[in-house]
Amino acid sequence: MEDGRPIFLQIAELLENSILDGTLAEEGQVPSTNELAAFHRINPATAAKGVNKLVDDGTLYKKRGIGMFVSSGARAKLRGRRRDEFARQYVQPLVAEARKLGIDPAELKSMIDTWEGER
Repeated sequence: MEDGRPIFLQIAELLENSILDGTLAEEGQVPSTNELAAFHRINPATAAKGVNKLVDDGTLYKKRGIGMFVSSGARAKLRGRRRDEFARQYVQPLVAEARKLGIDPAELKSMIDTWEGER
């Protein structure tokens, strides 16, 4: 947990990643803040802040006296948000740079297909 971002955001992202990859199923229970804190060796208040961020955006919900659970539709919602972020962070700058270099969309697609074929 040392990538320069606040730890609570890293906790939130770890939980989101677990939802996206299916480790945490929709309507499944999420580890408690104390479990997260112990596992990651962080303050329980920091873990709670990460969990509460996901509650605030509707990814998780609380069952009083039982714990936190993944909301129905959370995976699709996260996937959509992450795709939008991906487009803003990677695709838009890629297209802008390609334009500057005179690379048309067909040539750019061909370049991507070539890289994809080399995996």
